[in-house]
Amino acid sequence: MLISFTDVSKRYSAKSVALSDINFTVESGEFLFLVGNSGAGKTTLLRLLIRDLLPSSGKIHIDSQDVTKLPRSKVPELRQKIGMIFQDFKILADRTVYENVAIALEILGKGKTEIDRKVREVVKLVNLEDKLFLFPTQLSAGELQRAAIARAIIGGPKVLLADEPTGNLDPTTSWEILKIIKEINKLGTTVIMATHNADVVNSMQKRVIALEKGKLVKDEKKGKYR
Repeated sequence: MLISFTDVSKRYSAKSVALSDINFTVESGEFLFLVGNSGAGKTTLLRLLIRDLLPSSGKIHIDSQDVTKLPRSKVPELRQKIGMIFQDFKILADRTVYENVAIALEILGKGKTEIDRKVREVVKLVNLEDKLFLFPTQLSAGELQRAAIARAIIGGPKVLLADEPTGNLDPTTSWEILKIIKEINKLGTTVIMATHNADVVNSMQKRVIALEKGKLVKDEKKGKYR
């Protein structure tokens, strides 16, 4: 699933420019780190990809589709192709792990048998089989993030976006989460991960795109966090 940004800018006001003339492409199956200080534009870029925001100018293509011209009615279809993991998990407090993960397929109108099979498959992938019927208050931060990952990938997205997925986690748990994301990438899913974690970026030696005050200042294969 090819992604391309062409001369993309996002302005919230005349004095607030989140992104300025961004150009890059991401190949299908690639693993990409998006780095930069807070306010550099990382989250804005990810929100543009899921059509949560529209750019002020420029084009964003996912495969051959120009996301900027996508009718509102087609946005849910786009989001079926793109899973997203958030730093604050966004897990529903009144539902179990099973229910939180299943909700993505329930929205799509899938049958109970298919939902049950897929929930158990993805929960096994993220090592949460023994927590399936626990509520969020009974889980650690790392377990909550694993549940969020399971929910993001249950629909079989071609792209996984991760916005600071280890930002609230201790170092050991961060590496556990990263290992899961790496396994998802090995299965063929394109991964774009925004992070401040220099150790993770430097050890992985994947492609690194750096943003600074809304501008793309570095794009390196096997890059480092500087």
